[in-house]
Amino acid sequence: MSINRVQFQKGLSLGEFMRRYGTVEQCEAALMQSRWPQGFVCPECRDARHSVFVREGRRYFQCCRCRHQATVTAGTIFAATKLPLTLWFLAMHLLTSSKNNVSALELMRHLGVRYTTAWRMKHKLMAVMATREERRVLKGRVEIDDAYLGGERPGTPGRGSPNKVPFVIAVQTSDDGRPQYVRLTPLRFTNEALSQWANKALAADAHIVSDGLQCFRAAGTEVAGHQRIVVGSGRQSVEHPAFKAVNTVLGNLKTAISGTYHAFDFSKYGHRYLAEVSYRFNRRFDLSAMLAHLLRACAVTEPWPEHRLTRAEVRG
Repeated sequence: MSINRVQFQKGLSLGEFMRRYGTVEQCEAALMQSRWPQGFVCPECRDARHSVFVREGRRYFQCCRCRHQATVTAGTIFAATKLPLTLWFLAMHLLTSSKNNVSALELMRHLGVRYTTAWRMKHKLMAVMATREERRVLKGRVEIDDAYLGGERPGTPGRGSPNKVPFVIAVQTSDDGRPQYVRLTPLRFTNEALSQWANKALAADAHIVSDGLQCFRAAGTEVAGHQRIVVGSGRQSVEHPAFKAVNTVLGNLKTAISGTYHAFDFSKYGHRYLAEVSYRFNRRFDLSAMLAHLLRACAVTEPWPEHRLTRAEVRG
C-alpha cells in the first residue's frame, strides 16, 4: 500500500513551534519580518526612515518624514489586542495544524482565556482566511455542486428549508482526477448569482462538470466548456465517477463541521467556517509553511473591530 505523501507530512510539530515562537520577542520578530521584510516602512507615507522608542513596554516606530507613530501590530488583525502575541501564534498554530476544525470552546481551553475572547480570536483569524480565499480562481477541470449547511429539524425539507444555507462547492482536479484546490462560496442558486460567481471564481479556460441543476447553465456561459450530467438524486449522484472529487471533499467538509461544532449561526457566519476548511485544504501540500502563510495574511489584513466581526454577511 503506497503512502499518501500529503497526508503523512510531518508538518510543524509543537516542539518546533515552541522553539520558533515560544517568546513574545520571537513572535514580534516574526511578525515584523512578515509585515516589513525589508525593514519598517511608514504606513502613512511609505518612507523607510524612522526612529524607535519604547513606551509602556511596547516598541514604537516613528517616521522621520511625517512623524507618524506605529507599532508592529497596528493596522493588522492584531490591532489593539491586549493579549500577548504568543497566544495569537498558538491559536494560529492550532487552527492550521489540526486536520479537522478547532472550536472556540476548544481554543478557550488550550489558550486559557475566556470563551468570548477565544471566539473573537477564532473569528478574526477565519475572517483573514476568508479574505485570502475570496481571490482564488480555479482552472482546468472543475467539478461543481450545490450543497447546504444546517437544515436542522423541525423545518421544511429540501432546498427551501429556512434552516439551510446554500453554498457552491467547486473542486479543481488533476489530470488523474485527484482534488487539488477547492472553493466554497455561500450563494443563492439563481442564474444571475451563478453567472457572477463563475466570472469571479473560475478561469475563462476552465471546463466545469456539473449535475443537471438548471442554474449551472449560467455558470457554463462564463467558461470554455461545460459538461452537464443528469444523475438524479440519492446514491446515484453520490457514487457517480464524474463527481468523485467534489463528493469526497464535501463529505470531509461535513464530517469536519459536524464533528467539531454543536451549533453556530449558519446564515451569519457560515462563510467563515467554510473559508477555514478551504484555507487549510488548499495549503495542505506544505503543512510546515501554513502558519507562516497565515501570519503574512494577518500582517496585511486590516483590523476587524467588534461591530464588523459580528455583522451578518450579505450573500449574492
